[in-house]
This record gives sequence, structure tokens and C-alpha cells, in this order.
Amino acid sequence: MEKEKKGDTLIIKLVLGVIAGILIGLVSNEKVISIILPIKFFLGELIFFIVPFIIIGFITPAIIQLKSNASKMLIVMLTLCYLSSIGAAFMSAIAGYLIIPHLNIVSNVEGLKKLPEVLFKLQIPPAMPIMSSLVLAFLLGLAVVWSKSKRTEELLNEFNNMMFLIVDKVVVSILPIFIASTFAVLTYEGSITKQLPVFLKIIIIVIIGHFIWLTILYSIAGIVSKKNPWNLLKFYGPAYLTAVGTMSSAATLPVSLKCVKKSQMLDEEIVNFAIPLGATTHLAGSVLTEAFFVMVVSKILYGDVPQVGTMILFILLFGIFAIGAPGVPGGTVLGSLAIIISVLGFDETGTALMITIFALQDSFGTACNVTGDGALALILNGIFKKKQTN
Repeated sequence: MEKEKKGDTLIIKLVLGVIAGILIGLVSNEKVISIILPIKFFLGELIFFIVPFIIIGFITPAIIQLKSNASKMLIVMLTLCYLSSIGAAFMSAIAGYLIIPHLNIVSNVEGLKKLPEVLFKLQIPPAMPIMSSLVLAFLLGLAVVWSKSKRTEELLNEFNNMMFLIVDKVVVSILPIFIASTFAVLTYEGSITKQLPVFLKIIIIVIIGHFIWLTILYSIAGIVSKKNPWNLLKFYGPAYLTAVGTMSSAATLPVSLKCVKKSQMLDEEIVNFAIPLGATTHLAGSVLTEAFFVMVVSKILYGDVPQVGTMILFILLFGIFAIGAPGVPGGTVLGSLAIIISVLGFDETGTALMITIFALQDSFGTACNVTGDGALALILNGIFKKKQTN
């Protein structure tokens, strides 16, 4: 009961953070934003410094607990991430061919207000990139399984407990302030008040697509696991709101873990394995969004949507790029620029417009990514629990 109240309190704090940030951004002048920017910068640096250690602290012990299933589960999870991403993209492309020709899309976007320079930057470089920590977690976990090193296993379990406390007492505490500062900056520069109305129609279409895809994912998860997926999904409110505020799957990871564990539907080792892994490799919401947006930008700048064969090739390649894309703001679109240029033939104007329109909804795509991780974890739980009982 106490944990449930704590979760409800977190949702309230996150919502208040969003509202406070927008209000502050609307009334702020350059001096006020000059004070907010260093706070946002420092909190972001601190969160992203902690994230690689969370990945190692949760994934490595989870792999050790999986024992002989570790390698199989890794392959299955990555396959699920890829299939979810390209499935979402194909659904989005079909909707694009049906809807985009009938939309009266306007391409004029007003310039954003220039932000003042950050007066003081307290940089906290991560000890390693997120992908490096992910690979290290895999190798370290598998090495302990292969060597059967009990001492290392005990140390990693203690490290897991320590990271859980850091998540609970540090990351969750500063998230509402980070979200408030982020929305204050976005509102001040005009990302919310100026650019959003221009692309409002297609953003709404994409967000509806997110919820359709989440419904499909959780329905499949319910069938595979033979459990009611709502009993997991209903706990995802704080994680969804955190993702909207941070625009980062990686930064939302601590809250995602708390939400899934509170549901008590999944084995702990699967939660500790699948949720951190999904935060880096499962970007279905962002892929769905970008597939629709490249078609919109193509229509705006080049007069028509891409050919069906071109979109199929783009989606199949994009699914691979998405698995390796960093779970940070804009990571998906930046990681895919190579195939946007080479496969779709976008020029500098096209890529610039693509980055701009993607940034407007990045928070909602991230929220879809994060929420979808729970469905994949539930599928994984269903597959491997069946194997254990057979």
C-alpha cells in the first residue's frame, strides 16, 4: 500500500513538473532562462552519468540468475525488439499511404527564440557510453555464468542493491525538477508554442498510432504469457510521464524498473534483464513516428511519398539501426540519418526538416518505447516460464 502511494505521488510530482515548466517558460525572460539552463544541464549530466551503472547493475546480475537461458533469452529479446520496431514501422507506412495524400500539410515553420549561452556547465562525463555499458553487462554476466564464479556473483548482487538505492533516493528525487526545467526551456524557445501548431495534425495521428501499437503489443503479450496485460500496463503511468518529460528511454529506465516491479507480474531476473535492455534496443514508438514523418517530409519537399519498395528497404534497415541507436533525446533520428540520405535521397533541407518535426514529438515516441518494453518483458516471461515448466 505504501509503495502504491509512493507511485501515485511520483505521478503527481511529474505532472506538476510539466505544468510548472510550461508556466515558467511562458513568463521567463533571458535572465531567468540563464539560471534555469545550468540547472537543467547539471541534472541531465547527473542522470546520464548514473545510467550506464544502472545497466550494469541490473542486467549483469539478471544474466547470472538466468544461467543456461542467458544466451537464448538475449537472442529472443533482440529479435522481439527488431520485430516490434519494423512491425510498428510497416503499420505506420500503410497509414501514411492512406492518410498523407488527403492532408493539407503546411511546411512553414517559424524560427525558434535563441537560447542564451549556459553560464556555468558542470560537466559529468559518463564513465562509458550506454552501448559500451550494455556490451560490458552482457560479457560480464556471461563470463560469470561460464566460470561459475560465486564471489563475483555475490559482489554483483550487492552492486545491484546499491544501484537500486541510488535510483530510489537520487534519480527519482531529481526527475521532477529536470522535467520542469526541460519544459521551461522548450516553452521559452518556442518548440511548444510556435512549432507544434504547424504539425499538430500529423503529431496527433502519430500519437494515435503509438496507442494502437501498444494495444497490439500488450494483446500479444497477454496471449503468450496467459496473463492479463492490464495488470502490468496500469503501473506504467510514472514511466510514461517521465519519458514525456525527459525524452530519453535511458533517463526513464530507473522509473520503468520501479513500475514493472510494483506490478509483481514478472520474474525479477527477467525484469532486470529485459527492461534495461529494452531501454536501449526497443525503439518501436520512435521508429513508427519516423516512418510516418519521412513520408510527410517527402510529400512536402519532393512532391510525393516514397515508393513502396523504397519504404520497405528503409524500414528493414531502420529496424537494425534502431537497435543500436542510443536511448537519448533524438537518438533514433540522428542514428538513422545515413539511411534517410542514402535510401530515401533526402538533401540537407529534408534532413533538417526531419530533425525539427521529429523533435516536436520526441517525448511521445519515447513514452511509447518505454511502455512497450513492458509488453516485450511479459512476452519473454511467458516464453521462458513455459520452457521451465515443460
